[in-house]
Amino acid sequence: MHTVAVLALDGVIPFDLSTPIEVFTRTRLPDGRPAYDVRLCAPHPTVDAGAFTLTAPWGLDALAAADTVVLPGRADATAPVPAEVLDALRAAAGNGVRIASICSGAFTLAATGLLDGRRATTHWSAAPELARLHPAVAVDPAVLYVDNGQFLTSAGAAAGLDLCLHLVRRDFGSAVAATAARLSVMPLEREGGQAQFVAQDPPPVPPGSTFEPLLRWLDDNAGANLTPAAIAARTGMSTRTLNRRFREQTGTTPVRWLIRTRIRRAQHLLEATDHTVDRIASEVGFTSTTTFRDHFKQVVGTTPNAYRAAFRH
Repeated sequence: MHTVAVLALDGVIPFDLSTPIEVFTRTRLPDGRPAYDVRLCAPHPTVDAGAFTLTAPWGLDALAAADTVVLPGRADATAPVPAEVLDALRAAAGNGVRIASICSGAFTLAATGLLDGRRATTHWSAAPELARLHPAVAVDPAVLYVDNGQFLTSAGAAAGLDLCLHLVRRDFGSAVAATAARLSVMPLEREGGQAQFVAQDPPPVPPGSTFEPLLRWLDDNAGANLTPAAIAARTGMSTRTLNRRFREQTGTTPVRWLIRTRIRRAQHLLEATDHTVDRIASEVGFTSTTTFRDHFKQVVGTTPNAYRAAFRH
């Protein structure tokens, strides 16, 4: 039987803690036997979980005996990790134990140094801080989870379910994982990544930017057929000069800014109206539905129809 140790530290997020416990304890093999032995571990017998206090039957010594260790997130992701916890995680990794984090649990895993030089993810809102604190980690905020083999990380909340089901599939195959997914009322694989859950705000503009009038004009005329040449003509600059100066102030080009504006409007229409995808593409300024679908997928990480199914009011 595969042993999973779920590590609870003070400030553990109850949702993150319960996700692996529920998924793994409910997973059954084809003959009905439990697939996993799940053990709740902590540095001390009692754990502060915010609204309540947990009692952990297992200590840190259980980590080295596990096949997989799961690190749930904590309310304060940047809180120091006790030295004995870091040592226990490094020792477990040295023994070949697989370690997976959920949401801000990536901060705990990154603190061990085990993610250095590797790609990882966490909740999109915490990704910049993870990258700042651990510059040796390649943080990808756009995906639901990252599988590096021995070390895995997932995004926030429901992405923990995606990760746990992925582990079940790795361990026992798709049939067992599909049954576990049905028990969780989850698809075995969700389309898209974190980008579909992130408000697609435009890049920030420095106060007093000389391009504020142009940005207002782009916003007012986003539905029109605006070519790079037409946008440049508005400023009296060449396209090349405009792109260079615009990028210096905003980090992107006028055309890419315009695309993000159009995609934000399309998201609103997909959520709030019954308009067809063709009509929405035309209303927000795309001359081709195919082009609209391509840009939507690049920005949001999923298709217009999948987005509407997930977020329709």
